Amino acid sequence: MMDNRFATALVIACVLSLISTIYLAASIGTDFWYEYRTPSPPENNSEIKLTWDDFTSEDEKIYTEALFQWNGTIGLWRRCITIAEPSYWHNSQGEMKTKCASFSLSEQFMEKYKEPGNHNSGSDLNRTYLWRFQFLLPFVSLGLMCFGALIGLCACACHSLYPAIATGVLHFLAGLCTLGSVGCYVAGIELLHQNLPRPAGVQGQFGWSFCLACVSAPLQFMAAALFIWAAHTNRKEFTLLKAYRVA
Repeated sequence: MMDNRFATALVIACVLSLISTIYLAASIGTDFWYEYRTPSPPENNSEIKLTWDDFTSEDEKIYTEALFQWNGTIGLWRRCITIAEPSYWHNSQGEMKTKCASFSLSEQFMEKYKEPGNHNSGSDLNRTYLWRFQFLLPFVSLGLMCFGALIGLCACACHSLYPAIATGVLHFLAGLCTLGSVGCYVAGIELLHQNLPRPAGVQGQFGWSFCLACVSAPLQFMAAALFIWAAHTNRKEFTLLKAYRVA
């Protein structure tokens, strides 16, 4: 029979694991890792059309400047800008709408350049690999947590707590991957702004999608610690009890 302490620890660990999975999945699927705030976006309709055409291109400099200009947000999969719909009335601005463009798989693995948009400036390996890792690591983290959950289900089916150590180790590795993704994203944004500074008056800040990923990592570490503690301590006490009975 399992001690109440270990049962409570496992329940708390499962809840933390579930919450961190939801947070990480929401973070991956939303577009608010980084946000730009522009004081006064342009109002010229022809300029709006030009901006949207440029925004959908694969040129990093062009779509980043559009993000600066139009209150842009950027995630792991998509980038969005808030622009005014064309108005039929003279000298009046249409309704503001958010439009998004997805990063293709080839764009995720595309080379970054020392001067964004300038192919002749040479490859920037730091930004190239930071971008790739920030995209891949969250999915690795989710995969590790799902695999850990399967091991936990097998442990329940076998009425054994010992496999929970493997679940804890996988959650710990998932936390490292999430933390690595957050670190890569921060470093990548800082390097981008060094090479392509924000215009005067444009403010930038990390969004709530980024915050969800930041919160997910410590939850994964806490779940890992509880899984490992419960399994290890239960095994140790069982071994001592068995030795006592033999004696």
